[in-house]
Amino acid sequence: MDGELPRPSPEADILNLQQPVVRTLPLVLASPHSGTEYPADFLGASRLDPVALRRSEDCFVDELFGAGPRLGAPLLSARFPRAYIDVNREAYELDPSMFADALPKFVNAGSPRVRMGLGTIARIVASGEEIYAKKLRFAEAQQRIERLYRPYHRTLRGLVEQTEALFGGCLLVDCHSMPSGGDSACERSGADIVLGDCHGASCAPQFVEAARRFLVERGFAVAINAPYAGGFTTGHYGDPSAQRHALQIEVKRSLYMNERDYQRKAYFPRLVQDLAELVDRLSRVALDCLGDQPEDRHRTGATD
Repeated sequence: MDGELPRPSPEADILNLQQPVVRTLPLVLASPHSGTEYPADFLGASRLDPVALRRSEDCFVDELFGAGPRLGAPLLSARFPRAYIDVNREAYELDPSMFADALPKFVNAGSPRVRMGLGTIARIVASGEEIYAKKLRFAEAQQRIERLYRPYHRTLRGLVEQTEALFGGCLLVDCHSMPSGGDSACERSGADIVLGDCHGASCAPQFVEAARRFLVERGFAVAINAPYAGGFTTGHYGDPSAQRHALQIEVKRSLYMNERDYQRKAYFPRLVQDLAELVDRLSRVALDCLGDQPEDRHRTGATD
């Protein structure tokens, strides 16, 4: 890939859901920010070139965690890009300065993410550059939310509920990447991978510890909750008291790709294998926590 944006076909779906043949793991994998299909109206409204717009992508993260369906867990990824709409936010985290008309009172205009320029409709890309050449109308944001944001979360919520029905609980793994280089938060932390559990609120500690131990054994530098403690998805879906756990995983992009030209590095397949084994390790912890063996489900014919 040379940095140019793949153009979607008119009939392209907005989500990519890869289901296992049989659901054998109490996990759901989600990649909300790896979408690469940039709508023509968005490209026309942006003041940035296509390569600059891609700086907010979690490039190839859906591929990094692509072993999930083969192992027995569904993988949901958005096809639309994060710079167009960010589904790892509340539905209406919007910056009033981006809009020509007044926003409704129900809009969350004062969240820390909005103040950073990274609301549901982002004002900037990850490198800090302004996205739009002129102000938007609220109706444009509302259309994106209804057409893209809500279907993503309906699908994700359905996967979590299906998993709970099968196994008595669920671990949602929210998969991300983090930019490196310069004075980025990633470089300041010194971490290759950051695990986020909303400071203990979104999943049981044994999941974080199992992931940390596995990754350290593989030679990765691991940080927990710093600089990324988890976003809307982990906070919204995670409820350990109800056996609904959510863990965010951030992978440093320079491990597996050249961030200037969007080319995969030779290490890419090895990282895919390491993350597949991480998913397997987390699934064993989940099965122990939930106390439900998938073989029992298979004998009753429960599949997706």
